[in-house]
Order: sequence, then C-alpha cells, then structure tokens
Amino acid sequence: MAKAEIGKKVPAFKLPATGDRKLGLADFKGRKLVLYFYPKDDTPGCTTEGQGFRDHYKSFQKAGAEIVGVSRDSVASHEKFKAKYEFPFELISDEDETLCNIFGVMKEKNMYGRKYMGVERSTFLIDEQGVLRSEWRKVKVPGHVEAVLEAVKSA
Repeated sequence: MAKAEIGKKVPAFKLPATGDRKLGLADFKGRKLVLYFYPKDDTPGCTTEGQGFRDHYKSFQKAGAEIVGVSRDSVASHEKFKAKYEFPFELISDEDETLCNIFGVMKEKNMYGRKYMGVERSTFLIDEQGVLRSEWRKVKVPGHVEAVLEAVKSA
C-alpha cells in the first residue's frame, strides 16, 4: 500500500463519511485539504480539537481550505458527534484503517499498563493538486488549530 510522503501526491482514497457521502482526495481538487486524524468520537481531547476546527472554520474557508476529520468510528457515531458539536465539516469513517495506514497514524499506545494499537492524533495539509505539504504528528490540542491555520495561510 502506498504511503503519504511530504512533497509527493497523496494516494487516492474514497471512504464513507457523514452526510451520506463517500469522500476521496479527488473531491477536494483545487482546494487545500486539512485532514485531521483523532482517536475517538466524543472524548475530551477529540471534542476540544473538533471544536477548535469548527470555531476557525470560516478562516480556513477564507484561506481556500476544507477540513475533514478522520477516525475509526462508524458513520453513525460520526453523525451523532458532528450533530452534537455542530461541526460544519464532514467526518470520514476509517473502520478498516485504510486511510490510517496511508498516513501511518496507527501507533502502539499504553493505557493503564495495557498496550494496544490506536490512532495517534495527527494532522496533514494537502495542497490544491493533492500533494502533501505539511504534517503534524503527536499533536497536543492547545494551539494546534491556530498553527495549522497559519500554515494554510502561508501555503
């Protein structure tokens, strides 16, 4: 399976999303795309991050970028999460980890001494031609959305 690399075109994908849609890279041709991966719907950090993108959504749009969130949760879970927090952007369901593997965000995690594989909070900026321009890995939520917005504006 092809992997996303900075400076290279992102491999094509098409996955189920909110709004009864299937979203893929081709749907964003001509616009920048902020693709953010998060571990789980309706958990504290993921909610705060989503609210940050929601609150800055108009600024991202003005800068020519669309935002899409990605996790392994089901579309039904995403629909509830999106409605509860009034997210103006779509959420992709990556239950089989296709997109997670393209972007290499599945990492071993440790909670209360138990090791498991989970999504490492990460964000990627893809340009108008589908080329990966920037990546943020091991994201800490405070200040992150603003940093991504600055990168979008200067890209």
